[in-house]
Amino acid sequence: MTASLEEERNRPRTLNEAKAWMHQRLVQRVHPMALTPPEATAAAIDTLPGLDGERWASHWMAEGDKVLRDAEAALASGDRSLARKLYYDAYGFYFLGRFPCPNHPRKLESYEKARAVYIVYGGLCDSPLEVVRIPFAGRPGEGTSITAYVRRPAGVSAPPVVAMWGGVDAWKEEMTILCDQLLAAGIATVALDNVGTGESPIKAGPDGERQFLPIFDWIETEGGFAPGRLAIIGRSFGGHWATKLAHQSPARFCAAVNWGGGVHFMFQPSWIERSRFPESYLMELVETRCRMLGVSGDDAYREGFRALSLLDQGLLDGPCAPLLLVNGRNDQQCPNADIDLLLDHGDPKSVRLFPGGHMGFGPRTVPTIIGWLHRHLAARSA
Repeated sequence: MTASLEEERNRPRTLNEAKAWMHQRLVQRVHPMALTPPEATAAAIDTLPGLDGERWASHWMAEGDKVLRDAEAALASGDRSLARKLYYDAYGFYFLGRFPCPNHPRKLESYEKARAVYIVYGGLCDSPLEVVRIPFAGRPGEGTSITAYVRRPAGVSAPPVVAMWGGVDAWKEEMTILCDQLLAAGIATVALDNVGTGESPIKAGPDGERQFLPIFDWIETEGGFAPGRLAIIGRSFGGHWATKLAHQSPARFCAAVNWGGGVHFMFQPSWIERSRFPESYLMELVETRCRMLGVSGDDAYREGFRALSLLDQGLLDGPCAPLLLVNGRNDQQCPNADIDLLLDHGDPKSVRLFPGGHMGFGPRTVPTIIGWLHRHLAARSA
């Protein structure tokens, strides 16, 4: 008997199902299949030998290694433009090798390669990448610094600035497309890893926002940005922290964007069960979330999520910085009931829902976010 759609989704994908999913996302050019050259990526999908950490990471790293050799040759010949493109392509393959998180030694190796080639790529950009490491007074066993990638628009003195971070699987390196478009609008960017991901010094918990505070202090005292013209973007799970910070420090930010993040209903047991194997996610969503939380097992996972509810923390009825809520109408990873909840509490918010699933990826999504931010940043300077 043929299984129902719900039954089909109540399990991990098979290799063939994963290949079909990746091909579809590659055609659409959306996460996580948006960063590598389509033709070579399509061929690599067809020959992917498995989804386990060893075979997955080794396969994508081999693709990255091939492109990296070409990138190094282009740089040695003095062709910076070609080298920049090829270094980014190599990074994209290494990113796939560590996706969705480095929960295997080979995936960790791919992540380290991704970071290394990304920094070379960033140095070749017209608005070069600056790697900034800011001291962090962590608790025992935590890290002691926060790593951020800073880029400044060419020819703009003291620009406004947007600090941004991703979710459980898209980290500071994956902010590139958004950074490029903000830079084109004359806005500086500071990209960092979401709490519990990448090079974040801590794991996600009810006070995870503490990792962002030294970044904002640095931005406000560094001297190269426009005073009082700071905005924030949290992508996917990172939208949770953008929403929390907008409520905790409403006067600090010109604007904040929650692009697909949860605030309460996402963290309830019923939604946790419904979102184990969403259509919008390739594989290992629960494992990746657990790694972010620093926990193992369903009981710890459920408790870690429950503690993140901003409604239960009593934040939602207070003042809030101007907040834009963006998502897809049919998100299976983060319920849009959380948007309704935010609209029912505290200060008014702006909302833009797009067709499709998680984050509402489409041709108008990023321009809408940037246009909204630009208006609020400009208004603060008036």
